[in-house]
Parts: sequence; C-alpha cells; structure tokens
Amino acid sequence: MTKPARSSRASARVIPLRKGTTLEMVRLACPDAAQAQRISESFGLAILDSDGIRDLHQRLIIETADALKDGLSERAMQIHLQRIVGAYVGSAHGAGQFYTRAVTEARDATAKLANDGRDEDLDGPVGFDSQAQRKREFAADMGVQSHALRMAAEGAVAAYEKVVGETWKPFERPVDHTTDTVGRKAAKAQMSAFD
Repeated sequence: MTKPARSSRASARVIPLRKGTTLEMVRLACPDAAQAQRISESFGLAILDSDGIRDLHQRLIIETADALKDGLSERAMQIHLQRIVGAYVGSAHGAGQFYTRAVTEARDATAKLANDGRDEDLDGPVGFDSQAQRKREFAADMGVQSHALRMAAEGAVAAYEKVVGETWKPFERPVDHTTDTVGRKAAKAQMSAFD
C-alpha cells in the first residue's frame, strides 16, 4: 500500500471568520410589509408607513455622510458607514429573532387551548385575557416592531450603497483564538499528529 503524495507546498493557514448578520437574514426573520399590515389589522395595531420608515433612514444616513464628507477620507467614510449600517442590521435581526420566538410561544399556547382536558390553559376570569391571548398579542407587537426595524435597516443599506458605491456586506471578524485553553492547544497538537 502506498501513501498518498503530500504537496510540496506549505499548507496555507485558514483563519475562520465570525460571520456577520446580513440583510437577507433580517428579511427571513422579520415580517415584510404585507405581513406587518395583516398583523396590525388582526390585532388592532397601528399600520406602519413602511416605505416612509425606509426612506427616512436612507435620507438620514445620506445626510450624515454628506455632513462628514469634508472631514473623512473615502475609506474612513466607508468604515464609519459600515459600522452604522451594521448596527441597524444587527438590531433588526435581533428583533426578528425575538419575534420568531414570540410567535412560537404563541402557537404553542394556542395549540394547548385546543386540548379540552387542560384546565390551566382555559380562559381567565371574565374581563381578563387568557395566557394564550396575551402571548398572541405580544407576538403581534414584536412583529410590528421587528418590521419597523427591518425597514430602517433596509434604508440604511440602500444609503450605504448610494454613498459608498458598493453593496453593503457585514464585517467578518477573524475568530479570536486567544481564549484557547492549554487543554485545547494540547488536543490540537495531538490531533495534528494524525495528519
């Protein structure tokens, strides 16, 4: 049996990256305009001006960049806007994840109501909402809030593209291995013996 030939080149060191939150992740987690409107109508909540929120945040970022243009180089402006847009996208994504969990809890509580043998999930006393109803209302509030933040993030991303001239991408930070313990380092060294 022959051993496979090893490459004479030194193996390149691969640095893993900590993935950033993308606008696509926000869109998957937060309701779109049509869903936000259905939620608002179903629960009697305010109907948001989605386009207005998006446009306002786009103008806000563009005007901020315009005010800073004499004091920042192009690269400094790009880095600054990268961070600002990243904050908007991260906030919207966090709200979207919270909304998703709230919907799951509301669905679970509502499904339990369908089981007639569960006394603890029955409607509360007259004048009080059931736990399932409160969870549905909370999920609706979170849906409208996450949609508003999604629109703000979309406006910020559009402004970034207009100011910088490139599509916004999240900053991907190299994974910090300084927290590796002696045990982890020893394990890596031992495992490398098998390569």
